[in-house]
Amino acid sequence: MKKLLLAAVLLALPLGIRAQENALEERLDSVVISASRAGDKTPVSFTNVGTDALRASNPSLSLPMALELLPSVVTYNEGGTGLGNSAMTIRGSKGSQINVTLNGITLNDAESQEVFWVNIPSLTSLVSNVQVQRGLGTGLSGTGDFGASINMSTALVRNKPGSRTVLSGGSFGTGMLQTSASTGRLKGGFYADLFVSLGTTQGYIRNAFVRSASAFVVAGWLGKRNSVRLTYLTGLQRSGITWDGIDLEQYAKDRTYNGAGEYLDADGNVQYYPNQTDNYGQHHIQLNYTHSFLDALTWTTTLNYTRGDGFDEYYKCNKKLKSYGITPTQDIPAKSDMTYRKRMDNDLWVASSQLRYNTATLNGTAGASYSYYRGGHWGQMLWVKELEAAGLSLEDNFQGWYDYTGRKRDLSLFARAEWTPIPWLTAYAYLQYRSIRYSLTGTDDDWLAYGANPDDRLAYARVWRFFNPRIGVTAEKGPHKVFLSASIGQREPGKGDIKENVKGEMNPIEPEKMLDVELGYRLSLERFTFQANIYLMEYKDMLLETGRLSTSGYAIKENVPRAWRRGLELQAAWMPYEWLTLDGNATLSINQIANYTSYVPYDDDSGRMYPVNYGLTTMLMSPGTIGMARARFRPWKGGEFTLNAKFVGKQYLDNSMREEMAVPFYWTAGASLSHEFQFGFKLSAYVNNIFNRMYYAAGWRWESYNEAENVVYSGVGVYPQPPINFIIKAEYSF
Repeated sequence: MKKLLLAAVLLALPLGIRAQENALEERLDSVVISASRAGDKTPVSFTNVGTDALRASNPSLSLPMALELLPSVVTYNEGGTGLGNSAMTIRGSKGSQINVTLNGITLNDAESQEVFWVNIPSLTSLVSNVQVQRGLGTGLSGTGDFGASINMSTALVRNKPGSRTVLSGGSFGTGMLQTSASTGRLKGGFYADLFVSLGTTQGYIRNAFVRSASAFVVAGWLGKRNSVRLTYLTGLQRSGITWDGIDLEQYAKDRTYNGAGEYLDADGNVQYYPNQTDNYGQHHIQLNYTHSFLDALTWTTTLNYTRGDGFDEYYKCNKKLKSYGITPTQDIPAKSDMTYRKRMDNDLWVASSQLRYNTATLNGTAGASYSYYRGGHWGQMLWVKELEAAGLSLEDNFQGWYDYTGRKRDLSLFARAEWTPIPWLTAYAYLQYRSIRYSLTGTDDDWLAYGANPDDRLAYARVWRFFNPRIGVTAEKGPHKVFLSASIGQREPGKGDIKENVKGEMNPIEPEKMLDVELGYRLSLERFTFQANIYLMEYKDMLLETGRLSTSGYAIKENVPRAWRRGLELQAAWMPYEWLTLDGNATLSINQIANYTSYVPYDDDSGRMYPVNYGLTTMLMSPGTIGMARARFRPWKGGEFTLNAKFVGKQYLDNSMREEMAVPFYWTAGASLSHEFQFGFKLSAYVNNIFNRMYYAAGWRWESYNEAENVVYSGVGVYPQPPINFIIKAEYSF
């Protein structure tokens, strides 16, 4: 009852702007991404965010933070400014379960299945539109489509030349410079676009600085029946490490504390290693060719190459040298301070081709996608204090640390159709076959720490084959629309899940499976819209952290036989006057595990585990209530004032549903004011957390079992979110 009352309040008192849905113009430049998009008659839950809404957002926000007010979305940023590491969940599904595509090509890392948003800054100013699908959507390829998908496009060609420059700055030393230019479509059909962005921030917490740059270049030719497009996108970033978080005791003393890189100098004074950093660069090259055989029949093919490389650099205190391939001797003690890098590089090749047939009664797409991924991981020792003190050479005494490689081949065959036999009824069918081959070879970074033989090697190879069918129906009469769909999804485990289970000699983990049933209703009037979606996401063999550890001490995910996410999503928007628009959304959900057992490690380093059964519990980081309200006022010509509020219910840091592991509910509010002057000049101001709420949005937990006392000891760490802060933006366009 409390949840229903909250939903009523959120819908009765909306304080927001209406989400703009920009329909894609059906031209050759949009065919490349339309196959993975949901249309008005597709029976899935989705929200479109157009160019105007993206450009109006705070320019310092990563894409997840810019989407935080959409239905069922929860986000947080480790550094507190929007730049840096950001994370999001949709209906409680985490980043590795959200399939993210750019122009139809997946951005998810093939091994971890995550998208690291810090590596691609300024996407809100770069992409032309975004579609967020909730549940098992219409994605045709990629590993992460197991709860939600985000489909981004840069493909639309401008008709006229233009340029846009944005300069912004604000709290915590945050500054952004963005500039873009477009030739528009020239007489011969040629066109070119350029976008460059530079960003910097010191961050809210210590060592949360970010230095980022991104560039986007496209050149193409658009004819009556043919289109050729070459796209290059790069993102470079150097940022302080912030993912350690802080415990609650430190949180109460100093919310801005970050212990990453902390050590004591020779005089016992606290110092911080200045290069405790994350460094990464990513480059994407896409070549697309599209040909229209007939007005109704179009073929498109995209070739993609992605290159990434970088490292994390650390200062570590009093570490066991044998864990890093250095043998202690009479001259070399067992432990030492040290600095090292954990390096990686990766290559991804993708070829995707599809044939599309589109008429008034039938819209069908069939095609194939194939990708090959190679990811290398190795350690680089930089300095060892005790070796330097003994006058010994690092090169002579360092015998290697770790070096392993993952390779993945992914073939996807798909067919999708929407058939409208009568004007008010559309039937939908989607069939996908995936074949995945994954191998993992080499030595891992922590085997030596736990006494493994240096000659032991990872030697994992597995093939998975999945068939994922989805069906649905949409009925539309006047302003009313109803849809019903049922979808089956299957997903392979990620690298971390596999690697730790292999080292732990556990039973092989199985792929996750999900049945997603969606029922939706939409009312569309001239000045009022309302939408309600009921979803039932039923999981089999869901992968969850149970507390069990591998021989290397890492948390192992194991298959949980049965779990579910069931919920109701409500959205409403009302424009009572031309100068006022109100909207809001609310999600009420139950996210449970049927029978959960946690495995707690003994505190004696024996490797033994103490089982604790909790029975029926709530999934970690899955709030039962999420709500948003917004209002947009246009009090004068060219002026706009926006006020928004976001509520996130209580969450848990693990699956035990214990109060000491809870993240309390929180709410925040923000405001923006803008005025568009003559001659293309616009000035905007953004204020976040205007009521100065002190809260944390996510975190981690630890626990151990003391056999003598028969007690489980535990603790938590959290990511503090910033107090009130602001950004000022000036932009000029023509």
